Amino acid sequence: MRDSGGTYASRWSARGGRRQRFVIAALLGVAGLVVAACSGTSGSGAVKHGQQAGTSAARVTITPSDGTTTANPSQGVSVGVSHGKLRSVSVSTGADPITGYLNPARTVWHSMWALQPSHDYTVQATAVDPSGRVVTRTSTFRTLTPSSTISAQIFESQGQTYGVGMPIMIKFSGPVTHEAAVERSMQLWTSKPIVGAWYWDGNTSLVFRPRTYWPQHTQVRFLAHLDGIEVAKGVYAVANLSQTFRIGNSLIAVVSTTSHYAHIYYKDKLFGVWPVSTGSPGDDTQNGTYLTIEKGNPVLMSGPGYTNFPVPYAVRFTWSGNYMHDAYWSVAEQGYTNVSHGCVNMSPYHAQIYYNLAVPGDPVTVVGSPAPGNWDDGWTEWFLTWNQFLRGSATHMAVQAGPNGSTFVNPATLPAVTATSPLQTSRPGNALASS
Repeated sequence: MRDSGGTYASRWSARGGRRQRFVIAALLGVAGLVVAACSGTSGSGAVKHGQQAGTSAARVTITPSDGTTTANPSQGVSVGVSHGKLRSVSVSTGADPITGYLNPARTVWHSMWALQPSHDYTVQATAVDPSGRVVTRTSTFRTLTPSSTISAQIFESQGQTYGVGMPIMIKFSGPVTHEAAVERSMQLWTSKPIVGAWYWDGNTSLVFRPRTYWPQHTQVRFLAHLDGIEVAKGVYAVANLSQTFRIGNSLIAVVSTTSHYAHIYYKDKLFGVWPVSTGSPGDDTQNGTYLTIEKGNPVLMSGPGYTNFPVPYAVRFTWSGNYMHDAYWSVAEQGYTNVSHGCVNMSPYHAQIYYNLAVPGDPVTVVGSPAPGNWDDGWTEWFLTWNQFLRGSATHMAVQAGPNGSTFVNPATLPAVTATSPLQTSRPGNALASS
């Protein structure tokens, strides 16, 4: 059976409506350098000299320059010095502190993230020349007020538990053309090391997927430093995103339309082999590795000859209306023939067990069907191989994440994938029709 119309019952959680700011303690300096950040009011904007400054050879340059009133927030703050080394850099603002990183030569400092639009900033930088003479320069400026803005929302709910296939999904309120800048604003912390990548599904949806399924019981923290990024020409993001969630027990279903059985794996072990009935000819359950989306007991379904029929213990895995569900009316056919309208029919006993274990993001792989899966009919990120997924990134870089945060890495430097399906990853070409 299918639900009436396949209407979305899960919506993007609106988390971009209020501004959220974050301080990232990632000051990449060397011993003896102080890169400070504090709240405060704007300074005078004048050039100041410290001890013996009049004869110092060090020359400090701050961008944006003093007095700028329309600084591009996506460019951040840059401080450079010639004929010397930076001793300290501080950026004060009426908003949140600004952090940054210093190059190994101690000659260039740059803010780590974009600045907040429509805000005043004061930068004070101190440098020392080879003779020990000190110079200090101050710049006060204001970032521009965007004429066009964009917001973003994240699907995951704070503190919720998801399946091992769950992607991180971000939806933008308008088109994004500066995709790489958006990807570089993302940070992940994971309690267990993982490798993944970002993927653009059109120009308003950005998703993150691990190279293989998430390890069970991984804690995930996500930050998107979007505020102030120019996401398209003249269009700026105006809110950061933050979310923390966890990956639960591994629950994986492999449903064969030809054997009429489903292999259920739980906690990385075979849990059961259950008789099922899938879509009859013309209503074939389509191949592919899908993810569970939502569940209901009952779900009202409509189809040929029935309207708003209550179906118990139903777990959705496509937007078009396919579920794993209790089909007490087809128990005699389960394990022998396909009689459904596209759903996976199970006995009341097995359907209740699966329903009680399922959370959003549990993989459901359909095999043996004469019908291929349709992209975006559900969460179909696992239709793609790792290399296909990488090609959907604007940076074409992989992301390594762990307890200390995330970094971009060249995919060519990663070890070969040793994970196997169905427990650790999806099978290549899983959405193709069976011959």
